[in-house]
Amino acid sequence: MADYDYDLFVIGAGSGGVRAARIAALSGARVLVAEEHRVGGTCVIRGCVPKKFMVYASEFAHHFKVSDGYGWTIENARFDWTEFLREKDKEIARLSGIYVRNLQNAGAELVHGKARLIDRHTVEVENRGRVTAERILIATGGTPWMPSELPGIEHAITSNEAFHLEELPKRIVIAGGGYIAVEFAGIFNGLGVDTTLVHRGPNILRGFDDDVRAHVAEEMEKRGIKVLLGAQHTAIEKTEAGLVSRLSNGISPCESDVVLFALGRIPYVQNLGLDAAGVALDERGAVKVDEYSRTNVDNIWAVGDVTDRINLTPVAIREGHAFADTEFNKRPSKFDHDTVASAVFSQPPIGSVGLSEADARHRLGGKVDIYLSRFRPMKYTFVGSDERCLIKLVVEQGTEKILGCHVVGPDAPEIIQMAAIALKMGVTKPQWDSTCAVHPTLAEELVTMREKHTPPALGQVA
Repeated sequence: MADYDYDLFVIGAGSGGVRAARIAALSGARVLVAEEHRVGGTCVIRGCVPKKFMVYASEFAHHFKVSDGYGWTIENARFDWTEFLREKDKEIARLSGIYVRNLQNAGAELVHGKARLIDRHTVEVENRGRVTAERILIATGGTPWMPSELPGIEHAITSNEAFHLEELPKRIVIAGGGYIAVEFAGIFNGLGVDTTLVHRGPNILRGFDDDVRAHVAEEMEKRGIKVLLGAQHTAIEKTEAGLVSRLSNGISPCESDVVLFALGRIPYVQNLGLDAAGVALDERGAVKVDEYSRTNVDNIWAVGDVTDRINLTPVAIREGHAFADTEFNKRPSKFDHDTVASAVFSQPPIGSVGLSEADARHRLGGKVDIYLSRFRPMKYTFVGSDERCLIKLVVEQGTEKILGCHVVGPDAPEIIQMAAIALKMGVTKPQWDSTCAVHPTLAEELVTMREKHTPPALGQVA
């Protein structure tokens, strides 16, 4: 039997890599983790967590506006971007420190530096040199994609830089229609920035239910975000007044102080030496794995966004845990990627689990029933606001199994977590409806929809 320096070498100390390393180390394995940036990965350092803090900060302006209708008078309210960044960075440092301590307490070693595969068992680590490992786990996550051929692209930033802007811009143009672009549009708009969202597609949030997509776009515009669809950048020009975004389809140029490109993320596989170890990638550059997260090289695995399966932090954590249980705890495990809930912290936010209406109709040959409700939530009817919620259920005809649940409105991400449990267990519409409503709540609409939704005839307005 070969003698290796470590039982497991993990490349990347994000959520998936750290979970796998901890579980393996707690089993008694010799584990070394390499991280070239800060421990915590995208989610903790430059993703979900700081983004959520920014969402919280940006929501207060809307709260203040609504509070006026409830008799509150708030004078001299102001937002200090610099102070917010300072406190945000302190909290991120604290959370990163917890990740480090958790690794150390489990008995894993940590080295800061870029890791590169030399062969299937050998890794060269910056600040450490070459080490060998019986098993190797790739957990390097993803990185923002930028159109390098676009004239003036050097003037644009990505979501990574958006967390560290020295000052809050007065105007921003955001390119993209995915959840990152939509979330940042809500953030900057809420903080008082003149915000324009530019997306080349016919609607935002591709992959989500079409009713959800249209509803969110409409609500975003109600809050003052300019949404330009069917357009994309042809150039970015720097002028004395700021930046000018040249757009396709004859749309007038947009002037701004910052241009943020959020056109998606790609697996981070650059300079990892995967070819030297013989690790196969798919057509998108993601590491190809089987249901146990094993690559085509039998001692190398990969979890998280670098595999481009479901790019969500909790999924990476579950994949990492399943890998460690299988390889070090003698409990063969694989994560079930079916019926995974997701949230978009747009304004208003989205909670979604299961199939969209279009996907369900395609899969079942159209044999689905739809239950759909749009309404003004109680909090906003009181103040005369036109903001509306959307709740939608996608149900299989015959079995009456609920295939999809979609919520847009206050606390939608919190609501969808509980709905996901029921859908994962295969709940039917009669079982769902047998649950008594909690009143008065937004969520009670989920269990009180009795009438099937009939789509409007062609040419009619919904």
